[in-house]
Amino acid sequence: MDHPSGNTQRLVTIAARCGYTAKGMIYITIGWLSMMAVLGMGGRNGGTSEAVRELATQPFGSVLIALLAIGLFGYTAWRLIQAIFDAEQKGRDWKGILTRLGYVLSGLIYAGIAINCVELLLDSGSSSSSTSSHTRTVMSHPGGIVAIFVIGLGFLGVGLRQIWRGWHHSYEKNWHLDEMSRRQRLIAANVSRVGLTARGIVFMIMALFLCLSAINTDPSDARGLGGALSAVAEQPFGPWLLSLVAIGLIAYGGYCLVNARFRNVNA
Repeated sequence: MDHPSGNTQRLVTIAARCGYTAKGMIYITIGWLSMMAVLGMGGRNGGTSEAVRELATQPFGSVLIALLAIGLFGYTAWRLIQAIFDAEQKGRDWKGILTRLGYVLSGLIYAGIAINCVELLLDSGSSSSSTSSHTRTVMSHPGGIVAIFVIGLGFLGVGLRQIWRGWHHSYEKNWHLDEMSRRQRLIAANVSRVGLTARGIVFMIMALFLCLSAINTDPSDARGLGGALSAVAEQPFGPWLLSLVAIGLIAYGGYCLVNARFRNVNA
């Protein structure tokens, strides 16, 4: 496949870097809100929709949400480029195809968040559907229960993969390490390890609830990111556990910001 022109590559670079920055902002906000909830300072355990609404309440909130929407659409474009043009050179074997399909799914998820930002800016009054309502819709179709169970297994696989990446530093092959000082590498590696581990744990909790909802044929058992954080808070020593997860999600946001600056985004 032909290499992109210089102008095209510059656009891809801008889209990817803005996208990783926007993604980092969301996860930092989610972690911060959970930490504030633990400290009793008005936060709450929520997912991406709650994070977007919180950013909208800040000074110049509309500007923040507009920039967030642009960044997330950029991230969607980068994910689709990764999938369609095989920018990461994953290949066409079954493993490569699954990975590239994962890029598409990731892009669509963040496109949905970007659309949520636009709706918020337009004050359309639409509210994001809950995980349980989405699960109920899928279960209402033939084979829906099996589909939810398979999706749960998919989340489990993603969670385990995140933890593996965090501890084996596989993400470093995507960084321009020659542009980083030794100190920057050390800080980035530690932040990434904590962040990927925390996100992996949260995804595994979400996987558990999705699989349980399929086994019990009860959509209300399904929980998204906010529900997973609430589940952590409900455990013995919940506030301490939630604090650790919140710090981890903030670290994951930091990992996204490292990607925004140092990741190889050649198409």
